[in-house]
Order: sequence, then structure tokens, then C-alpha cells
Amino acid sequence: METLVEQSEVEQSDRVKRRAEGEATRKGIRGSSLLLVGRLLSIGINFAAQVLMVRYLSTTAYGALGYALSMVDFCQAYANIGFKRAITRFVPIYHEKGEYDKLFGTILLVVGTTVLIGLAIIVAVHAPASPVSHFLIHDQRAKLLLLIMIFLVPIGALNELLIGLCASFASPRAIFFCSHLLLPGLKFSVALLLILERRDVTLFAYGYLFCGALGVLIYSAVLLRLMQRQGVLQYFQLKTLQAPARAIFAFTIPVLVSDLVAMHSAVDVFLLGHFHNTSEVAAFRVVLSAARLNTMVLSIFVLLYTPSAARLFAKSDYAGINTLYWRMAVWMAVFSFPIFALTFSMAQPLTVFLYGVRYQRSGMILALLSLGYYSNVLSGFNGETLRVLGKVRYVVTISLIAAITNVAANLLLIPRYGALGAAISTAGTIILQNILLQVGLRQAPGIHLFERKYLSLYLIIVFSALGLFFVQFFSPSRIYVALALASLGALFVFAIGKKNLKIADTFPELQRLPLMRLIFT
Repeated sequence: METLVEQSEVEQSDRVKRRAEGEATRKGIRGSSLLLVGRLLSIGINFAAQVLMVRYLSTTAYGALGYALSMVDFCQAYANIGFKRAITRFVPIYHEKGEYDKLFGTILLVVGTTVLIGLAIIVAVHAPASPVSHFLIHDQRAKLLLLIMIFLVPIGALNELLIGLCASFASPRAIFFCSHLLLPGLKFSVALLLILERRDVTLFAYGYLFCGALGVLIYSAVLLRLMQRQGVLQYFQLKTLQAPARAIFAFTIPVLVSDLVAMHSAVDVFLLGHFHNTSEVAAFRVVLSAARLNTMVLSIFVLLYTPSAARLFAKSDYAGINTLYWRMAVWMAVFSFPIFALTFSMAQPLTVFLYGVRYQRSGMILALLSLGYYSNVLSGFNGETLRVLGKVRYVVTISLIAAITNVAANLLLIPRYGALGAAISTAGTIILQNILLQVGLRQAPGIHLFERKYLSLYLIIVFSALGLFFVQFFSPSRIYVALALASLGALFVFAIGKKNLKIADTFPELQRLPLMRLIFT
């Protein structure tokens, strides 16, 4: 009798655990889906602004602006030094355990350090006869834009930290409104106004600065209100603050290394400027945003994946992490496929349609870059998972190997092939890095290297993309035909993969709508 009771209790405990795992996955996907909708709006607005700027500016002017933006992105990673990843890992853990002294100490530590590093970078770039200037491009307009936009380094780093904090306190709505609606709309308005007034490219740099500074103010206000609503602010006491500097820096410094070496595009632009000119920079940079659209869904899901995985890790629930990992990987693969179908399989007509015939040769560059970035989506959050589980050393080692490979390939290919060589080296390096990180999941207990039940879906994605690519390659088509073919391919992938998505379980309210029930079940 006692045995039956114990068995019943174990079964009930397992059921509760499975429900908890499913609930964590469901909440992560639901919140990420809200951010995905916002991200789609944000991408559309930002993309429209970029297309307008590319068509308005000359090739050399846009190349100079692209060079400055790439250098700012690279320096911003130094200012952030991996703090955004640290916040989404440590803040949820401290919040879950009720360690508010460490929670507020962590926030003050990372914000203060970020501001100081950002100011140091600004001084280094603006200092007379700075050694940094010897490594920059010789184009004077590009240098002037960099001197203006370097002030975005601390501003952009603070924005990233504030987004991470909003995600840590599980506020997709705040991120949706501020990051995906308000600020992109403001940037688009500034760009449109400057174009209508026929202003010089220099004013675009000042417009970026204005929007970034406004973003910091808005995010700060939203975060304070969010913490007040959750009753977190009442635990803030300056005397009891504990800044876990050793734990934070032990995590962030290796993450900084992996983040910096992962910034392949910044290295590409730097070497293109050194070996060639701003026109070659423009040929590469013009399609970079379109290629990065493949990681749009990934960038949204990661905001809520890392805190959710960190909470499961705090409970030693490795099975829950595995469930969360692969469910999100499948969601990302399916919902990113329409973008991949366009930017890879239909890259040539898309490039000409968006940016004009003068950028026609960038079509192949777009296809190669898209292939590399989509490999990040197919493999899922391998690097993030390893970091959450404390396997930071392995991630850093793989990142260093990828960085050395990328630089070596760039030095070999860029002098001879220019922007095309940069695309080949970058795509190859990203794919290599993902393979090695995926192998590293064997070190994680309970995390599967690959879920066999998703093999058929992944094969369908690969063959659909290749089929569309060869159709476009051997019979170049107009953008309208390309859109139709890509849409058919995306619908086919969705039809096959919807069973794996379990949309009805994640969004049960869709069952109430007859048409939605037919589509998603």
C-alpha cells in the first residue's frame, strides 16, 4: 500500500514538473512572439529608412556612413563588455532568490562601468595624434562621421543594458512599445526629414545621436516604472548594496571576448576600408542589414530565452532547458524561413529592387551572408545555453578559433576579391563556429545535440531553400515572381512544420477561431 502511495506521489510530481517545463516554454514563446510582431514593425520601419538613405546618398557617401556605423558597433561591444548577457543571467537569478542587495548592486555596477568605458573610448578617438587614427580609413568624410558618431558608443551600450533589464523583469510590452515602435518611428522621421530637406550625410550622424539619447531617457523611465509595479524598488537600500564584481566580471570578460570575435562584419568593413575604398565598403554594407534579418526572430527569442533558461538552471531542471531549447529552435527555423528564402534563394532580384542596379553585384554577397546568419537560427541558442550552464571557457575558445579563422580568411580573400571575399570568409566562419558550439552541447547534462524528431523538418527547409536558389540562379526573375516563389516555399515549410510548433498548445485561444483552427491544427 505504501509503495502504491509513493508511486502515485512520484507520478504526480513528474506531472507537475512537466507542466512547469511546458509552462516556461509556453510563456517564453508567447512573450517572444509579441516581441516578434514588434520587431517586424521595427524592421520594416528601419529597413524603409535604410533604403531611402541608400537611394538618396551616393555610393561613397553611404560607404562612409556604413564605415562609421561599423566602427561604432565594434567599440560599443567594448563599452558593454558582455554586460547585457550578464544582466539577463544574473538579475533573474537574484530576483528569483530574493537577493535584492545583489540585484541592485549588479545594475549599478554594470551601468557605471559601461559609462566609464564609453567615455574612455570617446576620448581615445578624439585625442590629438591618437594612435587609433593610424588604423582608420584614409577617407576624410568617413573619419568626420566617425568622430561624430563615436558618442553613440556609451549611448547605444546603455540602451542595450536597459533592454536586457526590461527582459529580465519579463516585460515584453515595454520592449514592444519603446524599442519596436517609438524609436524606429522617430529614426525614420528624422531620416525622411533630412532627405526631403536634401541635407548632407553629416546631419544623418547627428540624427542618430539624437534618437539614441532619447532612447536612454525613455527606457530609464519605463524600467523604473516596471520595477515599481513589481514591488522591487522598495527593497533598494544604498547601505546594503552588494556588487558581486568577481562573479560578474568572471562571466562578462570571457563573454566580451566571444562577442568581439563574433563581430565579423566590423572586421570585414575595417579591412575593406584598409585595402580598398568606401565604394567597396558600400557594396558589402548595403546588404548587411538584409542578411541580418535572418537573425531577427533569434534576436527576439533570446531576450526571453536566457532569463527563462537561467531560472530553470537555478532549479537544476536540465530537461526543462532541453525542451525550451529545441522548441524555440524549431519556432525560429520555421518563422525565419520566409526571410531566408528571399535573402538567400532570391537574393539577386531583391538586391536590385531595393537598392538599384548600381548595387547589382551585391546580390551574391547577400546570399552568402544570409546563409551564414541563418545557420545561427537552425542551430538554436547553443552559445547562450552553454553560457547559462557555466561553460563559458568552451564558448570563448571556439570564438577565438572562429576569430583567427575569419581574420586569416579575410586577409587572404579581401585584397583580391574585395566585398565578395569578405562575404565568403564571414559566412564560412559563422557556419564553422555554430558547428563547434553545437558539438559543445555534449558537455551539458540533459541537453541533446539534436532532436531526431525534427530531422524531417530540417531536411525540408534545406531542400526548399536550395530548390528556390537554383530556380532563381538558372532563370533570373523579377521581384514579383521571386516574392511569389518564396511565399510558396514558406507556406510549404510551415504546413510541414506546424505539428512540431504545437501552436495550439502555446496559443489555446486560437482554437476559438474556426479559420485559425484550420490553419494551426
